[in-house]
Amino acid sequence: MERWFEAGGSVLERVAADSPLSLLLAASAFALTLGYLFQVGARQQRQPASGQKYPPYIPSNIPFLGHAIAFGKNPIQFLEDAYEKYGPVFSFTMVGKTFTYLLGSEAAALLFNSKNEELNAEDVYSRLTTPVFGKGVAYDVPNSVFLEQKKMLKTGLNINQFKNHIPIIEKETIEYFKSWGDKGKKNLFEALSELIILTASHCLHGKEIRSILNEKVAQLYADLDGGFTHAAWLLPGWLPLPSFRCRDRAHRKLKSIFYEVIQKRRQSSTREDDMLQTLLDVTYKDGRPLTDDEIAGMLIGLLLAGQHTSSTTSTWLGFFLARDKSIQEQCYEEQKNVCGDDLSPLTYDQLKDLNLLDRCLKETLRLRPPIMTMMRMAKTPQTVAGYTILPGHQICVSPTINHTLKDCWMENLKFKPERYLQDNPAATEKFAFVPFGAGRHRCIGENFAFIQIKTIWTTLLRLYEFDLVNGYFPAINYTTMIHTPTNPLIIYKRRSPNDTHTL
Repeated sequence: MERWFEAGGSVLERVAADSPLSLLLAASAFALTLGYLFQVGARQQRQPASGQKYPPYIPSNIPFLGHAIAFGKNPIQFLEDAYEKYGPVFSFTMVGKTFTYLLGSEAAALLFNSKNEELNAEDVYSRLTTPVFGKGVAYDVPNSVFLEQKKMLKTGLNINQFKNHIPIIEKETIEYFKSWGDKGKKNLFEALSELIILTASHCLHGKEIRSILNEKVAQLYADLDGGFTHAAWLLPGWLPLPSFRCRDRAHRKLKSIFYEVIQKRRQSSTREDDMLQTLLDVTYKDGRPLTDDEIAGMLIGLLLAGQHTSSTTSTWLGFFLARDKSIQEQCYEEQKNVCGDDLSPLTYDQLKDLNLLDRCLKETLRLRPPIMTMMRMAKTPQTVAGYTILPGHQICVSPTINHTLKDCWMENLKFKPERYLQDNPAATEKFAFVPFGAGRHRCIGENFAFIQIKTIWTTLLRLYEFDLVNGYFPAINYTTMIHTPTNPLIIYKRRSPNDTHTL
């Protein structure tokens, strides 16, 4: 330990003559390293109480970083190898933090059935979400307040709203893809990311905000969304990183835009049937209405919490359909059977009856769930699979691993939409399929995401046929927190006039 103090002091002395930023970064790294070493010392000295045992710990020879490099290169392979060697529960260190993964349905039940005072969400996610959404909402408030806010948002995510959303999403999709022309090769992820923002803003924010959603405002969304990074999760928020500065500047500008829209709506005698109106009308249990700042933060959160996940899932769905042309054509023929040969504008009831497309979406979510890891901070000792997990551990469940475990899934890596002809292909494993979480932790935007993605792809299949570029199916990009496709170029060709309706 003394050698580390001497080495750290020497490094700080060498950078002291450099820029203040260099000194700041070096001091931060040094402080974090010391914290890690103290944690290691404490872990080595701490012995399990009588009758207790801790989860298997994966050792590392790299101080502070631990397994961050191996995990960062291919987290799925890392977790699968650990599962094979150590079983469903194991711990390891990354960047000075101890992570304990719970793999498999039985172990994952601990997280999904937990109470927030036992496994805390704010301690894990607040440093990531608060700079993006703002203070006073989401994980920046006590859990009881957050639950009230989620209930408010859920009020505006109902079937009547969904029925209104479908023609909006269909129209936005048709308008957006007019620029693609009759055939070509495009980056599908970039296109769908832009479209998801347009459709979500129109449906969830209201027509006023959608009407001002030009390229400049879209860039603000992109800068704000850039705050969801590994750096934002792992590093102190006060570091003057370029992405942090862009995020904070975009947050301030978007808030000011939203404030103006909120004030105009408050002063208007016209009432709209949208989420903005819902948030203006609702109150907390104690009767207090939402402030403009809370409404703006919740509107930002509602959009950005789902934007990346929906655009990623939509893209992967497109590539699965492009790879299996027979399923793609079956989805198109299904539309004719449900909607009629003229393929008239979609309705909610028709969309519900597109069962094959629904199964394709579920299978996409199984093989490429948008969130690789769901996390909570242990506040109290937890027991699972005979192990005791101490407070301070970041407890994690990986949908990506659970969705492909051979113990639960036949032909686990194969895209097979027909497996959902049964109500639940893994019925005996309650938490084997959790793309949107489960229990009290289930995502409130799940139903809207299904409506949005299914409407977009119903419309796209009416417009185009899709193919892979020279058979290339994208690899997974592990450098982002949400695992996006690498180099997602796709070939498209407009369907002949005899195969599609007049747009």
